[in-house]
Amino acid sequence: MTETAEKGLLPAGLQDVLAPLAAHESANVERLIACFQAHGYDRVKPPLLEFEEALLTGAGAAVAGQTFRLMDPVSQRMMGLRADMTPQVARIATSRLKNAPRPLRLCYGGQVLQVRGSQLRPERQFAQAGVELIGPSAAASDAEVILLAIEALTGLGVKDLSVDLNLPPLVGSLAADLGLADAEVAALRLALDRKDSAAVVALAGEQAPTFMALLQSAGTAEQALEALQKLALTGDALRAVEGLAAVVALIRAAAPEARLTVDPVEHRGFEYQTGISFILFAKGGRGELGRGGRYQATGPGGERESSTGFTLYMDTVLRAIAPPQSPARVFLPFGTATAKARELRDADWVTLAGLSADEDPEEEARRLGCSHVLRDGEIIDIED
Repeated sequence: MTETAEKGLLPAGLQDVLAPLAAHESANVERLIACFQAHGYDRVKPPLLEFEEALLTGAGAAVAGQTFRLMDPVSQRMMGLRADMTPQVARIATSRLKNAPRPLRLCYGGQVLQVRGSQLRPERQFAQAGVELIGPSAAASDAEVILLAIEALTGLGVKDLSVDLNLPPLVGSLAADLGLADAEVAALRLALDRKDSAAVVALAGEQAPTFMALLQSAGTAEQALEALQKLALTGDALRAVEGLAAVVALIRAAAPEARLTVDPVEHRGFEYQTGISFILFAKGGRGELGRGGRYQATGPGGERESSTGFTLYMDTVLRAIAPPQSPARVFLPFGTATAKARELRDADWVTLAGLSADEDPEEEARRLGCSHVLRDGEIIDIED
């Protein structure tokens, strides 16, 4: 490899985003933010780097293994480069905005960097956009963020959107009610995540019928709730199912056409979730469009508030919508009046100004990728 090629090489999972994709991503992030703000979510902008102990507190602990760390040469303290923006927004809510009225609605958009990519998302740097609703724990708040995610993605043009609802604490609550040890619960949860019926039966012993019923209840929201409500659940497990039923009813009332499924035993990626959670998919799409759910926002002093929200992964979202369209570009011969150029831009043309009187306008227009040229005050199509 030559020295020049070596200088142009990027680390695995990192890439230059060129035109028109860079502008396409930026424009769609702003469209999402505009939707969030229209629902009363105020935008915040946390820093790329934070001290490690603040960044990895509470919900941040779930992404500790994905966080790049470095020494701050000023303070001589360890810092982390954000792998997810949710913990940062939770910190802002419980520290800088701890005295703000609740419910507190915040939104964000920005880049994150992770240590490793995955098979479905090899990119290690990508854009996120999302919301956090801090304070209330009612079913109405869970329904609000799910409905907002549906509206925002549909507004971008995502087709065949589906929401997979989950109850990450359910298995733990049920296992506690049945007196299972922590090690048994961890192994059982893994088997349920893998949908390994044989392992579930072997690990659950006498309680296998209950956990198999949970595993087999996955399906459309109505089918799953009917199956779950037939189980002899008590305590926290029963309250979790009742809460899910209330959220589904609220979503159905507001968006009866929404595609809702339920997988009550899914836990992967929801390690810090404390209540109803969800994953967003588009039919035929590669990977998740985003995910969200209820968690405890933890402040620097250990303050905790019940919160819910979601994060959208822009790389996946952009693959689920129409590709960018190249704007109409018109070449302006050298000396074109400034007022005329402004008039064309006001009419949504992209203008490229000639820089020399010696240029042939049509030849320059073709060379620079313009579809039109201004000739004698008229716009001429040169693509034919």
